[in-house]
Parts: sequence; structure tokens; C-alpha cells
Amino acid sequence: MGCQPPHPQGQLVVANKSSLESVDPVDVFSFAGTQLLSAVGDPLYAADHRGQLQPRLATALPQFSADGLTARIPLRRDVRFHDGTPFDAEAMVFNLERFRQLGKLSYLLDDRIRAVRASGPYELELSLQRPYRALASLLSSINLAPVSPSAYRNFAKRSLSNRFVGTGPYRLASFSPQKQQLLPFENYWGPQPKNKGIHLITLSNSTALYGSLLSGEVDVLISSGLESDQQEALNARARRGQLALGEGPAAEIGYLTLMSQQPPFNQAVVRQAVALSVNRPLISQRVSFGLRPPLRSLVPPPLEGAEPPAWPRYNPKAARALYRQAGYCSGQRLKLPLTFRSNVPSDRLFALTWQAQLQKDLGDCVELEVTGVESTTAYRQLEQGVYPMIVLDWVGDYPDPDVYLSPMLSCSRSSGDHCLEGSSVAFGSFWDGPGVQALLRESEASSGAARRDSLRRVQQLAAEGAAYIPIWQVTPRAWAQAHLKPPRFDGSGRLLLQDLESRHR
Repeated sequence: MGCQPPHPQGQLVVANKSSLESVDPVDVFSFAGTQLLSAVGDPLYAADHRGQLQPRLATALPQFSADGLTARIPLRRDVRFHDGTPFDAEAMVFNLERFRQLGKLSYLLDDRIRAVRASGPYELELSLQRPYRALASLLSSINLAPVSPSAYRNFAKRSLSNRFVGTGPYRLASFSPQKQQLLPFENYWGPQPKNKGIHLITLSNSTALYGSLLSGEVDVLISSGLESDQQEALNARARRGQLALGEGPAAEIGYLTLMSQQPPFNQAVVRQAVALSVNRPLISQRVSFGLRPPLRSLVPPPLEGAEPPAWPRYNPKAARALYRQAGYCSGQRLKLPLTFRSNVPSDRLFALTWQAQLQKDLGDCVELEVTGVESTTAYRQLEQGVYPMIVLDWVGDYPDPDVYLSPMLSCSRSSGDHCLEGSSVAFGSFWDGPGVQALLRESEASSGAARRDSLRRVQQLAAEGAAYIPIWQVTPRAWAQAHLKPPRFDGSGRLLLQDLESRHR
């Protein structure tokens, strides 16, 4: 970077580790992609920093029919795409249909929406597969940010990887996998950005990211891809006033998946014993200096259903009793096979820390055997039932409990507690509990206290089944040079690039 020409006054350099192969919403699923889309595109709704949904391209929350199967959404009339063409209901229909056909995350819509149409020039009508009261949360997914039908006329059935024509506060001025230049969109319908442009850059490793901020080569550094010891060092500088620190709500969780249909985890008592054997506070401190707070829910706070936490605290005495019940601890140790992703540093640290903790506290009952595998291999083999126990992470596409619980727990065909088809298979647990699917449907169709009760009961059943064991949540952070104001995040855990500004503006 030192050989590059200086950027124009008022434009900022923002760095992270994740490169970007495509800027088309139908392709994007990485952090870097969603971060970019949040600056150049607008969803119908968005969660503010308090997690409250606010209309963006919509003007009000969806209005449902009496049977809950039809939703109508009024749209803004003052919005233009970056190519100058107007945004309207037909444009939104084009985008939703395009995403359903091409989107890598098309399941977001396919399981919920039967059909879409323009019921007026600025009114969208959605026919639902079944009542779904969290529809506004679903439509806050940044992957559903509309693009210009005029600009994408020849790309209705294929993606456009290196160009983006949306409605957001910035327009994409240039693109490469390692660098994207964003400039303010002069005809944006909302407030103009507080800076004159953003250069999003990718650096290859944590050390390069860390050094670039300390040297002043970048103005803002996003925590994604930065190792915990370097994050803690930057936090220390922020406490001394040498950097400005911002934190957002957790969208990522770390958890264990236990293959519930193969030994030794086909015994519920063994899975429950393992759930009692995880010393989350110790692991959080040893692995991340406490930067990844312990989590005993599949839903990260402050989302509905996260509290009270359903999974038990660390309890070696209760764990030993269950291991004894399963026939261990009396001269026979249970070998627990754990797979971790070898290219994820926190996974390796978790495996080694938990191995030492189990040896110290429950060494007469269990022995943790750890094996590393590259992450792409792990993801490809999950639904084949290859891994008896594996540590993984999950990031919600939008801030709602459904986007955490349904992917892990949904099952379309089962026999007893064995899921034969569904998301539970894709996530590698192959588990289905009695009443879980009915409660998931109940939570979809309800709101308020009724929904919170359904979510709480779902998690109680999932905790008893113990085919998933939550470990921690990952709080997004960003550090800025001291002359800038502290970075701010939206309710989806993405940095608000348009709010980055000098303290002396």
C-alpha cells in the first residue's frame, strides 16, 4: 500500500481480510460482500443500532390479510437507482424473482414466499406459503437490496459480478477482488454520507491488517479476520485514546454440532454430559481474552429467544454423573472425537483449550481427541455424517431468531429423533425432537409474547436434545484512527460506512 498514490482528501481507507469475487446480491454471502452491499444498496427494511426494524425502501411495516397468507408493502416514491431510473414495485418484483432464481441464499425466500406481484405502482404484494409474522425481518436481508432492472436487463438469468447499480448512499466506482472504491451518490433519497468516499481493501492476513492500522496506511480496520491477541492490543490502544473503537451487536455464533445418530453421540445422556462439560468462561478468556462472550443459546442477544439461556452452565459434577450413567469414569474413559477447521485460528485454540480443561476436570471419564480439517472440506462433508463432533460458526443473514433456529433445527422428514431430510441434515446433527417442528411453525405465525414463548420452548427442547452446543458469540468491532469519530454499526452487525467522519468535520 505504501507505493499507492494518496487518496483524495476526505476519502477513507477501510480494511478487512475477506476478498470479494462478486458484487451481485445473488452471489454474495461473505462478510465482505454484505458489508459492501450495505453501503451501495438499500433493503426494504433495516435494523437500527438498537435492533429495531425501520422502513427503508418501504414506508411502513407489512400489512397482513386476516388469514396471514398475503402481505402488502407500501414503497417509497422518491428513490432512484444509480443509473437514474426510478425505483417502484415492478423493480422490486424483478429483483425478488431474480433472487429466487439465481440467489445462493434463495432458500431465504423459497420456504416463505409463494408469489410476488405489484399490486400498485408503489405497492408490493407477497403471497406466503404459510403465515410468517417475521416477514419484515426477512426482507431486511441486504441480499435483497434491489438493483436496476434497466442495468440488469441482460442479467435476469445470470449474475453480474463486477458491477453494481443499486439505490444506496454510495455508488460503486471501481471494483477488483482486493479493492472497491465507493463514491457518494448525489441523488440518494436519504442523508448524504459524512465522508467523500470509501476505499474498501483486502489484506491477506491478520498481521498485515494489524500493521496497516498502526502505520496509518488504513483509516479504519474491521475485526473480521483479525486474531484475538491483536484485537486485544488494539483495544488497549483505544483505551489510551490512541484509536477510536466501535462495537456492534453479535450476528455470529460459535457452536458444536454432535452427530446424533452415530456412537458415541447416539446416546442422549452422552450428549447432555458433553453439554455440561464445556467451561465457556474459561474458554472465552483463554481463546479470545474475553472478546468472544460465552453463549448458552443458539440465538445471540439481544434477539428474542436468547434469554433466559436454555443450555446449562458448566457443571463437572453433574457431567460426571451422566458419564457414569453411560458406563464411563470407572476405569473406562470415553473418547470424544472433535474435528476443528484447521484454517480457523480460534477453532484450533478452542480445541486445545477444551482438551486441557477436560483432562484437568474430567480426565478419569473422557479424553478429547482432536483432528483438523480444512473448512471447505468440512462444509462439503457435513451432511454426509462424517464428523461425530465438529466446531463451527453461523452468521444470521438478518437479525431475527428464526434465521438461527430454523436452519439448524428444521426437518421435513424424520423417524423418531432421526432427521432424514431437512436443514438438520445439512448442518450435520441429523436430530429432530418431538414437538420441535410444530413449535418452529408456531413461532413463525405469532408475534410478541406468544412468539417469545414458542422460541423459548424450542430452545429448551434443543438444549435437552444437545445435538448442538453453543459456545460463544462474536461481537464485531472496528478501530479508527484517533482523528475519526468512533465507528458505528447497524443492527445486523455491519459497519455504517456512511457515518465515518472526522472529529473536526
